Amino acid sequence: MATLLELINDNSKLTPSEAEHLAELVAEWRLIADLSFADLVLWLPIRKNDKSWPDGYIAIAQIRPTTAATVFSNDLIGSTINWGQRPRIDQALSDSEIVRDAQPELVGEIMIKEESIPVIFGSKTLAVISRHRNSDLMRMPSKLELNYREIAHNIFQMIAEGNFPIRNSIYSSESAPRVGDGLIRLDINGIIFFASPNARSALSRVGFQSEIEQKNLGEVFASLGKGDNQPTDESWQTLLSGKQLRRAEYEGTGGVIDLLVIPLTKGEDRVGAIVLLHNVTELRNRDRALVTKDATIKEIHHRVKNNLQTVSALLRLQSRRVEDPIASAALSEAVRRVASIALVHETLSNQSTESVEFDQVFTQIIKNAMDLNPRKIKFVKTGEFGSFDSKTATALSLVITELIHNALEHGLAEIGDLLEVEIIKTNNSYAVTINDNGAGLPDGFNLEQAANLGLQIANTLTKNELNGGIKLFRSGQMTKAEVSFSVN
Repeated sequence: MATLLELINDNSKLTPSEAEHLAELVAEWRLIADLSFADLVLWLPIRKNDKSWPDGYIAIAQIRPTTAATVFSNDLIGSTINWGQRPRIDQALSDSEIVRDAQPELVGEIMIKEESIPVIFGSKTLAVISRHRNSDLMRMPSKLELNYREIAHNIFQMIAEGNFPIRNSIYSSESAPRVGDGLIRLDINGIIFFASPNARSALSRVGFQSEIEQKNLGEVFASLGKGDNQPTDESWQTLLSGKQLRRAEYEGTGGVIDLLVIPLTKGEDRVGAIVLLHNVTELRNRDRALVTKDATIKEIHHRVKNNLQTVSALLRLQSRRVEDPIASAALSEAVRRVASIALVHETLSNQSTESVEFDQVFTQIIKNAMDLNPRKIKFVKTGEFGSFDSKTATALSLVITELIHNALEHGLAEIGDLLEVEIIKTNNSYAVTINDNGAGLPDGFNLEQAANLGLQIANTLTKNELNGGIKLFRSGQMTKAEVSFSVN
């Protein structure tokens, strides 16, 4: 299905700013649908050019209310109507005025009451909103419904005057509080004359227990006191006055409330405001828990790294005290392997995710290996590893370490001056090849029967932990160790 902007560009000659206005309206019209207890459809005039009369309309957006049953079971987006087929839409477009129909009409098996609202931007009518309600379900409205519908009428009038959506909105409509979360209606002086039950519950959660109507909302929040990093009492008066679009968050001892203030206007005059409230206490507690968990995991990786470094230091100290050169060499190899694992944990302790940027680990592996090598060797790397989970990264770091040290200690011990590492990634499959121009492999070499402990470790980890394979062979003047594996 085509996107909103694609439908606009394919069927009209609107400017980018005009198209953006319609996109902003659609991003925020969940509010209007819920307040009006109605389905909304946005009709875009189909014109050959900017000055031509429209041939008809195409539905470019549709929304169903969460506060009432929908009147449309099917999706209307992309459907078209001809000029003259819906006279009320034609009239709203031509006169740039809201057209209300007092008499419901039978559509299918449902009696639907329809209104048409022009969408004004600057001095131009860009589109028309059709509002549809099931008249069979209409009854004597409650106080809540009456206030919601009055607010909806006010906002529709703002749309027809080009004052909604409010320009330069700085809040995210996706995360903003909804009508069902809690709504407070303010008069021009910031006095509350209606609060929904959910709004009362949210305020009760943060400590306000008395009757709320006929009180100044800014004074209500100021009376609750302020905790750490909260606005001053005077700031609440300004934030919740209803004069400007505002987004704020109040945190008290009992909970956290997300607040969205939307001013209501009529022409050039301000007539009040609505405040949407959402009790986000559990969400914020969950956020804090995640932050704490993340910090804890980082600290664990940090301590594991430190402990592994301590083990390395002890092994290094022991190797210096051992007189047997074979035992000393074995301990030195153990130090190297422990250090490789520590590198992975060090990387994890400095990241906010459980994935490891393996190229950083690899760089340190190469640096450590070159620092220990007495001969001057040229190193070349092609390709990138990317990110791996900690299990894969730990196994791969050991495999790479063993193969590189095997190339340096055996292949390049006396002859040769080049070490190459080539990484080839195809989808989720990797082929890592370590090349050296050293002495080569001994005659009759078989990896499965090799006595070298490092190669045995590399072979076992590749098969069991990486679910891959490893091959060592001679190609021309180069000895190649190829590790192939896949990641999920």
